Amino acid sequence: MPSVERITSTYTVPRYIMPDASEPEYEAILEQIQQYRKSQIGSSFYYIRAGEESTLLCRIIPGGGKIFFHEVVDHENHGISDEDIAEAIKSDPGTFTLPGHHHISPLIEKKLRALLEFE
Repeated sequence: MPSVERITSTYTVPRYIMPDASEPEYEAILEQIQQYRKSQIGSSFYYIRAGEESTLLCRIIPGGGKIFFHEVVDHENHGISDEDIAEAIKSDPGTFTLPGHHHISPLIEKKLRALLEFE
């Protein structure tokens, strides 16, 4: 992630993406994630995207039957450790048909709900 440096420490800058036609898998992500209701917290859906270089917690907000907004979430700011992410990938039932995409685990869901449902 890009970062901004302050005199006292370095802060991660969130990455926001407005989906467009260059990402054809957005429709498939939305369709599959909506079938797994535990991924929905508030009006957002969460999933894990595992790549060769990094593993990311992602948030999408649907609108009008499409993905309106996509964000890479700083999972550590939400109390989710790298071990939580790794465990979610290991325990994922494999219902996502897109390679490298995984549903969040019940533990991650619990942590996100505790932080986000009362905002």
